[in-house]
Amino acid sequence: MLSKYLTIFFISMVPIIELRGAIVYSQAIGLPLLQSYIVCILGNMIPVPIIYLFARKVLIWGSDKKYIGPIFSWFLNKGEYHGDQLMKKAGRGLFVALFLFVGIPLPGTGAWTGTLAASILDFDFKSTVLAVMCGVLLAGIIMGLASFGVFSFL
Repeated sequence: MLSKYLTIFFISMVPIIELRGAIVYSQAIGLPLLQSYIVCILGNMIPVPIIYLFARKVLIWGSDKKYIGPIFSWFLNKGEYHGDQLMKKAGRGLFVALFLFVGIPLPGTGAWTGTLAASILDFDFKSTVLAVMCGVLLAGIIMGLASFGVFSFL
């Protein structure tokens, strides 16, 4: 039983699959939803602070390197520019935007992508982690309901 929980824990840490796939898998192998939900949330949130704290630093580190420097500088400059533009337009609405981006389970969205974008755009750490956590909670609820067929269209 512990191996099944460890499996969903690690599945929820994988980019792109994340909690969304881990919840569905947990239901397919017959684990209780509440316990699976908690384990998957923990697994999905572990990489968030690491991604936030190091993604921007890696770009800064690589910006002066011979071969990767131009690409890293481009990402860094674009991120800073667009982050400033977003802050001017959205202001406090960025929290809600990040929450919804992570929380609505669509391809290409999730904790990894949301945190990476927030790091590159230089958003506040505390707000980023809170918005991503709320988004992961919402995505888990949506995927749990979907696993029970609540959203069936037939």
